[in-house]
Amino acid sequence: MINRRSFGKALGVGTGAAAASLAGLQAASATTRSASAASAVPTATPGAHATFARPKQTRAGLLDVGYAELGPAHGPAVICLHGWPYDIHSYVDVAPLLAEKGYRVIVPYLRGHGTTRFLSDRTFRNAQQSVIALDIIALMDALKIERAVLAGFDWGSRTADIIAALWPRRCKALVSVSGYLVTDREANLKPLAPEAEHAWWYQYYFSTERGRLAMEDKTLRHDLTRLVWDTVSPTWDFDDATFERTAAAFDNPDYAAVVIHNYRWRLSLADGERGYDGLEKRLAARPTIGVPTITLDPERDPFTAPGAGASYRDRFTGKYEHRTLLGTGHNVPQEAPAAFTQAVIDVDRF
Repeated sequence: MINRRSFGKALGVGTGAAAASLAGLQAASATTRSASAASAVPTATPGAHATFARPKQTRAGLLDVGYAELGPAHGPAVICLHGWPYDIHSYVDVAPLLAEKGYRVIVPYLRGHGTTRFLSDRTFRNAQQSVIALDIIALMDALKIERAVLAGFDWGSRTADIIAALWPRRCKALVSVSGYLVTDREANLKPLAPEAEHAWWYQYYFSTERGRLAMEDKTLRHDLTRLVWDTVSPTWDFDDATFERTAAAFDNPDYAAVVIHNYRWRLSLADGERGYDGLEKRLAARPTIGVPTITLDPERDPFTAPGAGASYRDRFTGKYEHRTLLGTGHNVPQEAPAAFTQAVIDVDRF
């Protein structure tokens, strides 16, 4: 999920009173400014929408990408990026809210998920961070989107952060849950406090052959990912149908290979491809992000570090706000769709 560096002091996990709003507009930190009435998002109950229409497909780079699209074709573009173990349904309530505001909303399945497929059986099922970012740049090119607001959580935050850092001309503005998530592989070699390490149990599981086999087994994969949902979103009262809609995306034939490579690569237990070494070297220097940004910290996410974003504040050099969402867990856009949508609209108007 997120970069270990961003929660290196994450002790006392799971504390704090739950204060989830039915509207999804959780209380924000003191740095948040109020939205104008014209741009305010209407009250939105999480789970108001069940699913998207049939995903579209387009060839982009190494992939045939599946994606949902809502809103006017010539509206300003917003690209919403999901994480692990999630899929496009994390944005099933956010996308209609943005579309109603006139945005063209694109929600792609990341490589190895849903209807996204590799064009060649010979392509290495690589999931290092720069490659996933390049997938989104290729998708933007295929859809003739020059610039977009990028918004994401988990793998999606990391991907959006990388594009904003390395290709700022393609990123009009950024909403990044959990802040600056560019993977620092050198830092990942150092141990954390035991309680923080405990939250990463699946990452170490995936480093073993048993973990790889579990991800390839449909039943074990289903139960493992459901456990992660329950653990990282302790206040989200989702039903079985909500999880099953997303779990269907994990039946992609490349899912296990992509997920396992991603987590092993982060711990330097798997190699990337040499063709991307230049990009990874630039990312290892922890480049700053200068585009307008709102960062969101979900209070009840076990990976949220204390300090209201202080651990990554220096990485954002442009117009910036930080918001803490009370009573919210890891899957921010699905747990708090109105708050996430409001952040997108507000950052677009910085």
